[in-house]
Amino acid sequence: MKKRYASSLVLLVALAGFNAPDTAVQKIRQYRQAHELPLLTEYMQFVGIPNVAADSANLRQTARFIVGMMQKRGIRTQLLPATTPGVPPVVYGEVRTPDAKRTIVFYAHYDGQPVNAAQWATGLSPFQPQLASAALAQGGQLLPMVRAGQSISPDWRLYGRSSSDDKAGVMAILAGYEALAQSKLKPGVNIKFFFEGEEEKGSPHLSEIVEGHRALLASDLWIICDGPVHQSGQKQVVFGARGDVNVNLTVYASKRPLHSGHYGNWAPNPALELAQLLASMKDSTGRVTVAGFYDDVQPLTATERQALGRVPNLDATIQQELGFAQAEGNGQTLSELINQPSLNINGMRSANVGAQAANVIPTIAEATLDLRLVLGNDSKRQVEKVVRHIQRQGFFVTTQEPTDAERARYPRIVRVEPKTGYNAERTPMDLPIAREVVAAVQRTTPQPVVQVPTSGGSLPLHVFKKINAITLTVPVANYDNNQHAENENVRLGNLWDGLETMAAIMQLK
Repeated sequence: MKKRYASSLVLLVALAGFNAPDTAVQKIRQYRQAHELPLLTEYMQFVGIPNVAADSANLRQTARFIVGMMQKRGIRTQLLPATTPGVPPVVYGEVRTPDAKRTIVFYAHYDGQPVNAAQWATGLSPFQPQLASAALAQGGQLLPMVRAGQSISPDWRLYGRSSSDDKAGVMAILAGYEALAQSKLKPGVNIKFFFEGEEEKGSPHLSEIVEGHRALLASDLWIICDGPVHQSGQKQVVFGARGDVNVNLTVYASKRPLHSGHYGNWAPNPALELAQLLASMKDSTGRVTVAGFYDDVQPLTATERQALGRVPNLDATIQQELGFAQAEGNGQTLSELINQPSLNINGMRSANVGAQAANVIPTIAEATLDLRLVLGNDSKRQVEKVVRHIQRQGFFVTTQEPTDAERARYPRIVRVEPKTGYNAERTPMDLPIAREVVAAVQRTTPQPVVQVPTSGGSLPLHVFKKINAITLTVPVANYDNNQHAENENVRLGNLWDGLETMAAIMQLK
């Protein structure tokens, strides 16, 4: 097929069922509507289990809870351990469909980001799930637990760590299968369930598990249920994800803290040196000034560019909602910028501020950089570019604590510690099976399905690429879910829509 026709065909297939009644979707919806309270109760129990990486005992408990969820739904289940001891297992399950010609693996992860309970809003605690009448930032009020017979609004929010990222994915997949089975609707494919416990750490042991079970994981497609739907609220199919690598920086000065009056204007200040270094990495429009940072980006295809042109542009609305006057990017849209590599400062610190501030010149200043990668970038090569930039600013770069000899020799010293990273992946938008997935999602909604080449966030798609897997991301969470931050939440309507979406994909032939 010639590429100039591909994007038109994608759109036509996606709209084939637009506004057409779908009996299967109606049955799924009716089942969900009749079972919202037990589904919500189960989900709140699930969200209430702590799941940060440092809490291995509760991560194991989370995995056991998922096993129970699957067994309750009649899914044959097993744990897939890594060869490295102490790694959270993958929770795996299978449902075989007689005469099915294809197999789809449904992926989500059950681990979550660290929490600082003090930063959460009054009345909220990260692992005590709490309902609210709407987003708290929009005036929502906390609600008591739902009683039997009480109506549940789709606009209610459930607050708790991982309520959106990514226990919502686990729940949508399992509840979608439950609704399908209990509605006496037959899946059209063999279904495999794959729930990971290390995604928020960069999936460092996922390759061990995946490559150690190649035969078990043989499939025609992986559906990745992670991330938010489009800011418009429209459902979304994403064909790729950016890669990611973090870099820790530590700038050194005096060996001990100094009185700012006695030594100010004389002793070097590492906080100022770090601030100047970071400021040198981007210009006033937000473009990264590191030499070669954009050089190896693989350009989007004509089909991908056309798809971007159809993505709803809500930039002005989102900017007003977030409360800043001018966006970075020199006029480019958010959708365009997501398809470019980025450099973000995750955080900075040096001595104390506010009530704890003292009149000192600190000894060190630290920052963590987050480098997002697109197709063509290599994580190690991108870090090397940043290191060369740091050296050009006059810094001696080391990977360990500086020695006395190095302190005496070099006026500006920075320790650079890259973390394990991974590269971006992207599935061609004109694959027949991709068009079928878009059409399946379209059957569940009257609004056009948004199709984007790459998500802003990162996923370990490179691991699945090693076993020649085709991946598509079909997210369910609301865009304003505060993932990775305080007050994380999921809109219940998104959870219910996700259930319908996953069930529809399971009916592919």
